[in-house]
Amino acid sequence: VQLEESGGGLVQAGGSLRLSCATSRLTFSRGTMTWFRQAPGKYREFVSGIILSSGSTRYADSVKGRFTISRDNAKNTVYLQMNSLKPEDTAVYYCASSTSTGIPEYEGGMDYWGKGTPVTVSS
Repeated sequence: VQLEESGGGLVQAGGSLRLSCATSRLTFSRGTMTWFRQAPGKYREFVSGIILSSGSTRYADSVKGRFTISRDNAKNTVYLQMNSLKPEDTAVYYCASSTSTGIPEYEGGMDYWGKGTPVTVSS
């Protein structure tokens, strides 16, 4: 199973970025897709997840109201629209998939991971 993230980069505080995570049709047909992030010197943390069948979503408190997760079934792709970015959003963002019927918020609940895409928000 391959998960490929893209869309990271350098942006000023208050700006926006859209991350993409492309995968196979089989992976996209079930379970959940989730975004995690890992800032320098910190543990990887849950950001947002989406149940692929229903479209139900969940967000970490730190990104609620600023980030939006969505999916494009035709493209087997999940997106993370990030608005009003803050310097504390700086991290490597990872896409992960799970066959769980819920949205795991911990690393152990995920089955496959992408390699990550870096996001840097300057102040």
